[in-house]
Amino acid sequence: MTKAGDLLAHFLDPQIINTAQEYTRLFNSWASVVERYKIAALAAHSRIVEFERHILLIETDHPGWIQILQTKQRQLLSEFQYRFPDLTITGISFRLSRGPLDTATKAAPKAEVIAVEDIPEPTQTVSVQSEKNEEAWNQNLYEKTGDDDFIKALKRLEQGIMTRKNTMH
Repeated sequence: MTKAGDLLAHFLDPQIINTAQEYTRLFNSWASVVERYKIAALAAHSRIVEFERHILLIETDHPGWIQILQTKQRQLLSEFQYRFPDLTITGISFRLSRGPLDTATKAAPKAEVIAVEDIPEPTQTVSVQSEKNEEAWNQNLYEKTGDDDFIKALKRLEQGIMTRKNTMH
């Protein structure tokens, strides 16, 4: 008996199948990527939702997770560029989920072990969120969060990021 997948493979272009498999690997790699950068808890609160125009869109269930992701944005982008060079990933964007994330369908794959010395230096320029969008997002961030201690922690994180940004330029 012939499998449906075997029949479809004969009718579809092999390049399309390879691209689809690469996209599947990309979307399934999220848990291992965040684990590599010591933010494994984030896998339960975020996911890759889109890859369009060479930009990865990551969705989280709380604004605080976006702040944490923004601190690791350059490393995450470099990791995705290293793992998926054929996809030409040029940037990462983040958004807040409009509803609860479906964690039941997100089974975390086992993390891949990659030696640090095996990762080459990134060769592409990192695309970062524009300051205008960042300011508008930050204005709404504190209003949406009801926990005063969490707001204080986010403000400290934001100040630390801004300080690092200013010292890098």
